[in-house]
Parts: sequence; C-alpha cells; structure tokens
Amino acid sequence: MGIVLEESTAGSVVRLDGAIDIALAAELKAALVQTLRAGRAVAVSLEAVTYLDVTAVQLLWAAERRARQTGADFGVAGGIPDGLAAALAEAGFAQLPALTEAE
Repeated sequence: MGIVLEESTAGSVVRLDGAIDIALAAELKAALVQTLRAGRAVAVSLEAVTYLDVTAVQLLWAAERRARQTGADFGVAGGIPDGLAAALAEAGFAQLPALTEAE
C-alpha cells in the first residue's frame, strides 16, 4: 500500500493504494512535484484508495492548479471508488478539477 510513481516518455502515473493520510503526505508531495517538474502529463490513479484525508486532497488540488499554470495535463486515471467519491462529495470536494475523472 502507499504511493507508486510510474514514469514514461508520455507522462507519469501516480498510483495511490489504501489509506492516504498525513503519514504519506511528504511522499505524495514528492511524487507530485517530481512529475510536475518533468513537464509531462500527470494522471493520478485512485482506484485502490480506501481513504484520502484532507492533506492528500489539498496536495492533489495544488498539483492540479500547478499543472494548469504550466500547461501540463493533469487528471484521474481510471475510476474513483464509489465510497471515496461519496465521501469527497459530502466534504465539498467533488467539484475540484483534480478529482474529476479524465475523459
């Protein structure tokens, strides 16, 4: 469980697995910063996430904003588990661009 960064010439995928909370915040931030510095497309996989705390949501939101400022693509790869989507919606985060499924 945790955070896995997969990089290719086309872009990067940050795979999140299990509970992503304050204990993993530094690791998540480092992965997001590394991908954004490369200037390629970034996708975040939330399919295996069981819990995102507010720190993780804030990091994803900040990364999406930074990607938008630099012109890099940023989105969610795959689906968002129903329970996670419902919890995010209840907390008011459902409309954050970083948490909207990529087309």
